[in-house]
Formats: sequence, structure tokens, C-alpha cells
Amino acid sequence: MVLTILFIAFFLKAQSSEPMSAHNPIIFADVPDMSMIRVGENYYMSSTTMHMNPGVPIMKSKDLVNWELIGYAYDTLANMDELNLANGKNTYGRGSWASSMRYHNGTYYVSTFAQTTGKTYIFTTKDIEKGPWEVKEFKPMMHDHTLFFEGEKVYMIWGGGKLNIVELQPDLSGIKPETQRVLIENATLPSTPEGVRGGLPAEGSQLFKINGKYYLFNISWPPGGMRTVIVHRSDKIDGPYEGRVVLQDKGVAQGGLIDMPDGKWYAYLFQDYGAVGRIPFLVPVKWEDGWPVLGVDGKVPYTLNLPANKSLIPHIVNSDDFSRKKGEPNLPLVWQWNHNPDNSLWSVTKRKGYLRLQTGCIDSSFLQARNTLTQRTIGPTCSGSTAVDVSGMKDGDFAGLSLLQKNYGLVGVKMIEGKKYLVMENATTGTPQEAARIPFSGKKVFLKAECDFTNKKDIANFFYSLDGKNWQPIGTQLKMAYTIPHFMGYRFGLFSYSTKYTGGYADFDFFNIKQ
Repeated sequence: MVLTILFIAFFLKAQSSEPMSAHNPIIFADVPDMSMIRVGENYYMSSTTMHMNPGVPIMKSKDLVNWELIGYAYDTLANMDELNLANGKNTYGRGSWASSMRYHNGTYYVSTFAQTTGKTYIFTTKDIEKGPWEVKEFKPMMHDHTLFFEGEKVYMIWGGGKLNIVELQPDLSGIKPETQRVLIENATLPSTPEGVRGGLPAEGSQLFKINGKYYLFNISWPPGGMRTVIVHRSDKIDGPYEGRVVLQDKGVAQGGLIDMPDGKWYAYLFQDYGAVGRIPFLVPVKWEDGWPVLGVDGKVPYTLNLPANKSLIPHIVNSDDFSRKKGEPNLPLVWQWNHNPDNSLWSVTKRKGYLRLQTGCIDSSFLQARNTLTQRTIGPTCSGSTAVDVSGMKDGDFAGLSLLQKNYGLVGVKMIEGKKYLVMENATTGTPQEAARIPFSGKKVFLKAECDFTNKKDIANFFYSLDGKNWQPIGTQLKMAYTIPHFMGYRFGLFSYSTKYTGGYADFDFFNIKQ
């Protein structure tokens, strides 16, 4: 508890105008499974957003602390019912998982894999900040792999517990099956003795070559313990490898190594932090006897000798008035769709200064509704608000503001038998319950959700206003929970779906996020 209070104190102080050192987490938002490279003085990072699209977010930093979204590896992964939220199917918690980022001979590479399609993907570009990205895809799906270039050869290492290595075709179109073999029979051994059952076997491979030696990072979760960083070292890529535990503190784990131009080293890792998601940490590294030593006396520090953290607004999350100047993209990078969007059913041009979400199918529930537009929540506290014009809704339509996860909460306007109601739904228990229904006769309403992730409190409250100034609470408090089926931190979402007729629409005037 004392450590948690200190952490919040460090975080709040870092938000003041006083210059100070950086603090952990470096990003208090859901940015898991990071893979990181440095090219000159620029750092680049990829991450996981699974069922969200566009997918595999790419970020840039000049100081390792303050990051900015600069793009995505793909717009959509494939056209299939699971990805389209069609015919009652979905791919929550799946989609594309942990990526591997590399820079080799002037080309940037980001590889990932998808349980939904059963494939491995390698995206390439010469210009990581502007694209375009080209893709090669092939089977099999290689779980939590690391892409690695060794001279003219390209390898992937992947697996859980038992780690495999295989050489890829020179054009990255597939594997060379005859080269596949077991690299490490039981990579979990440094943290979990042979014969002990339970826990999470070693996965999340990331391979680095430093001063002629190979270092393979993995995460494990020993039974009864915490998320743990394991490193295996070898003089040859093919092994043999010797392994050891290099960090076991606060559950901060999974990632790899990054060096700075001045010769300093850090490990980039993340921590499970309840409903806000999996949040990135930086851990200082020193070298002893050819091994990376993580942390300060084996502990993850809360302060770092790096430039101070700036707000996550506007580079990770941001407000949007939906007004677009000529040449601007229709949607800024902070936005992602829940699953594949139907691009024929949304617009920021049909009504200037508004996002229009139009219904095109009949949906059974909010979680099956297509075209929910989302962005991350952020800690330790945040609020998101919007105003929605509901004059274009049809009977059976429901539109408003949500906090998206399996145990979601939302507030909006529902049209029931020709009458409009302000409705709050609460799915704290995993089953949605209508917690409030208030008759509504207007055309426009303001909606707000406030989140508190302090000390993993993980609660949210919803509000409505008729003038945008005087707010009234509505419904019941949402107890947020990070559930494995969705495997993602809570996200603000703007939604509009139909349970009876298609063709209705809702116009969102703005989205404001505050911390």
C-alpha cells in the first residue's frame, strides 16, 4: 500500500509544471506487448490492440518516455465474420497479438500473428512515419514470436515453454520447414523447477544480439508467484542457451532491451494494472559478466533519470470536434474501431463538424454492434464526454457513450416504441442490466463517463446534461474489471446500433477527454 501511495504521489507531481525526472509507468494506459527499436536518435515502438482496427499501433519517441502515435501496420487484417462482428461472431481478445519490430538494411519490419486467421504476418516499409506498409502472410501462426536477422538469413523464434526456431524464406513468404527445430526444450526452468505444475510457461520471446552474444527475453508466471523476466544467453543463435531470472518485482515483465545513443541501457516491460490495462515501464539495466542486470537492487524504480513525462493528451489519446480541414485524415490516429468498420456507415463529411454513425444491420447487443469508435482510457483518473444529436434515430435504435470491455457500462438514448429514453446499462456482473430509464423529449443530449483507476479502484460513473453545464448522475456505479475474454483495458466508445430497423443515425458533435 505504501508503494502504491508513493507511486501516485510521483505521478501527480510529474503532472505539475515543475521539471523533474521521469516516472513509471511511462504510459498510464493500455500499451501491452511492446517491441522497440532505436534508429539514430529516434525510438519506435509497436504494441497490441487485438480486435481493434486499424491494428498494430506504431509510436515514436525522442526520449524513451514521451510517445506519439504515428501510424498502424494495417487497416484491417482480413474480411471474415469474426472480424466483422457478423452473424453473431466476434474475435474479442484475439485478432492480432504481440508484434516484433526490427530495422534491417534500410527497411522497417513489424511482424505479428493472429489466432483468428491462423496466420503469421510480416509488414514492411521504407518510411515508418508515412508508410505505406506492405504485407506478407503465411501459415502457421507463430505464437509470441521474435523476428531476427542474421546476415542473409531471417529467423523466427516462438512458442510457450518449449521454444522453436525456424528460418524464413528470403522473400518472407513463409518458413523453411526443414529448418524448424526446438531451440530450448523448457525455457521456464530458470523460474519454475522441473515437475512443478501450473503457472504460465515462458513465452513472449524477444531476441537481441549484443557484443557478439545472443540474449533471449521471455516472461513466465510461476505458480503462486508473479510475472517474471527470464533471459537465456548463448554464443550462437542455435544455442546452447543458459538461462536465469533477471527480474521479479511488482509483476513488471515481458519486453526486451533498448540502448540510448549515450550508451545507457533500459528494459521496456509492462505491468498488469487492473481495468486500465497493461501499462509500460522502463527499468534501468547495467551489465555484469555479460548479463543484463535489471532494476535498482533488483527492484523496479518509480523515478528515472530521463526527461519528465508529459501528458498522454494529445499524442496517445485526444479530444476531437470532428471538424476536418482540407487534407486532414477523416479520423486522427487516437481512434480505433471495435473490430472491422463498415466504412459505408460512418462519416465526418455528411454533416460538417459531426461524426455520423448510421445503422446498417440489426444487432442483438452492444458488444455485437459494429462501428463503435473507441480510444483508450488513461490513469490514474480520466473522463470522456460527448454530445449526440438523436433526431435521426429510428425505433429500436440505441446511441451514446460507452466504456467498452466485457463488463461494460454505457449511457445513451434509446428509442422504444416511438419514444426516447435516457438509458444507462451496467454490466458489472458480466450480464448487462438496465440501471436507469428516464423519458427524454429533446434532440440533443450531453453524456459523460468518469473513470478512477487510482490504486486499482477501477470504478466509473455516468452522467447526462441537457445544456453541457449542469450534470446529473444516471444509473449505478460501474465496477470495472479486466477480463480475459476481451484481454484489453477499458476504452471510451461512441456507439449507435439498431435492434429493429436499419437506416437510422446519430450525430456526435464532439468527444472530449480530460485527465
